[in-house]
Amino acid sequence: MRATIEEVTRLAAASEPLAVKRLDHDDPVAVARWDAFVQACPEATFFHRSGWQTVLREVFGHATHFLYAERAGAVEGVLPLAQVKSLLFGNSLASLPFAVYGGVAARTPAAVEALEREAQTTAERLGVDHLEMRNLRQRHPEWPLQDLYVSFRKEIAPEVEANMQAIPRKQRAMVRKGIKNGLRSEMDPDPGRFFALYADNVHRHGTPAFSRRYFDALQRVFADDCEVLTVVDGSGRSLSSVLSFCFRDEVLPYYAGDALSARELAANDFKYWELMRRSCERGLKVFDYGRSKQGTGSYAFKKNWGFEPQPLFYEYCLYRRDAIPQNNPSNAKYRLLINTWRRMPIGLANWLGPFIVRNLG
Repeated sequence: MRATIEEVTRLAAASEPLAVKRLDHDDPVAVARWDAFVQACPEATFFHRSGWQTVLREVFGHATHFLYAERAGAVEGVLPLAQVKSLLFGNSLASLPFAVYGGVAARTPAAVEALEREAQTTAERLGVDHLEMRNLRQRHPEWPLQDLYVSFRKEIAPEVEANMQAIPRKQRAMVRKGIKNGLRSEMDPDPGRFFALYADNVHRHGTPAFSRRYFDALQRVFADDCEVLTVVDGSGRSLSSVLSFCFRDEVLPYYAGDALSARELAANDFKYWELMRRSCERGLKVFDYGRSKQGTGSYAFKKNWGFEPQPLFYEYCLYRRDAIPQNNPSNAKYRLLINTWRRMPIGLANWLGPFIVRNLG
């Protein structure tokens, strides 16, 4: 049987060599091709988008290595990487700092292999302590695995009331309490109200805050796919706020903050319900509650909403260290620092915090 033109073209393309290249963020054609692939690839996430290269470079000053595998002019896979070099926390190459998900997103095994091989070559050339891949599924059973985090994802029902009824009874009562208290949600054009609540919230927990500049950059770079929802009471007072990412048919509430008075008014519960309700009305299909550390209040809160934890596979290739780093608040050695941070004036904490958090990744 005579081959069709399409079959001949496909076979010719398959015979072409696979090349791994680095994304030039100043090349609009390359950036558009990268993002088109990410949008179409089932393995890709919001954190594979090219805009993270701009954010990581401009806000944090981190060196980025956004790799893509190409054959016959077609992208077969991408791997966003950034180096975080710090006297406090070491020298690492990760996919991707400040992201829940990362690692290779590819449509062929050959692309996966080529990109991971280039990542390891890059890690060795840079002399990093370790290479970290924040995978959704395990790729290297032989690598050390960080199993501290899980993610929470659930489908959004097409009807608003069905989503309300899917919330377990006790948590649903908290949402209804917020409604009874006359709370309402508003979409903000900038992160101003969000940042005030967020910075105060993390300060009370004893952890450094990102800079306002970071959140401004997220909205500028990702535009309509980065939005802020703020909950207010009847007088218009801001109580709770969340900055979310939108990707394909998913919504990802990612950063949040609450006033001290939010708890008694159930503003935090109402906030996530309003985000879910609005997402349902927009036709979005998945509510991604993001990651939480096992055994924390955040973990329990998401379980109470009827979401089931799903493991995250953060895999490490170690070069100049013997164990996985534990740069998180659960580490007992940071207890004194956390307690000291809580007592620091918030103005000083907001100034100093970005210098510290930029090195955590």
